[in-house]
Amino acid sequence: MRRIQDARILLVDDNPDLLALVGSALQNAGYQPPCAAQSCAAARRAFAAAAPDFLVLDVNLPDGDGFTLFQELQARREVPALFLSARDADADRLFGLGLGADDYLTKPFLTQELLLRMEHILRRAYRAELAQGGALALGRRSVSLGDALVTAPGMEPLTLTATERALLQKLADNRGHIVTFDALCESVWGDGYYGYENALNVHIRHLREKLEDDPSHPVWLLTVRGLGYKLAGEARA
Repeated sequence: MRRIQDARILLVDDNPDLLALVGSALQNAGYQPPCAAQSCAAARRAFAAAAPDFLVLDVNLPDGDGFTLFQELQARREVPALFLSARDADADRLFGLGLGADDYLTKPFLTQELLLRMEHILRRAYRAELAQGGALALGRRSVSLGDALVTAPGMEPLTLTATERALLQKLADNRGHIVTFDALCESVWGDGYYGYENALNVHIRHLREKLEDDPSHPVWLLTVRGLGYKLAGEARA
């Protein structure tokens, strides 16, 4: 898994409208289309076929309950999971977490909150894999963040400085989304980053010189005026 959006996600809920809503929100956030199941039986088949990296499970299902299904699936292969339920009783929440689930969200919920919770769990669960990661693809260029090298056919390898690497890692972690000026500065200089805004602009310019065919007209490391920067995602086929 190069980035969290590469995670294979299995959604299990008997409400087709909710499945469509969450599936659409995930794809809009850059995730690949999730697998969906509306029953325990369908979830078992999807789990075997898709080998998901993350589970979103409704507690109430037409042919069983999410708690029992979770235990059954975890016995096959341990996968991080989040429960959804219309029941907000503390006993249910604690029971689900006690089974080993990573989080519990009560319906109705904001899709953005669900996405934020999922992102947090995925980053924590797959931290080592994400850190190793594969090469970061930027058109004809390939970036190895582990080795801090930028390579491309017919081009001498370029080395990233420590600051450039830290900035690019932050942007890659949020690829396709805006990263604010403050967040970028904090990722490099910590809490005492005030006054480094001009330095940030200089480092971004140097990064573009290594990542872009035409640094004056970037197509990968984009400025979002008044907000921050964004690393563009690969175009979908």
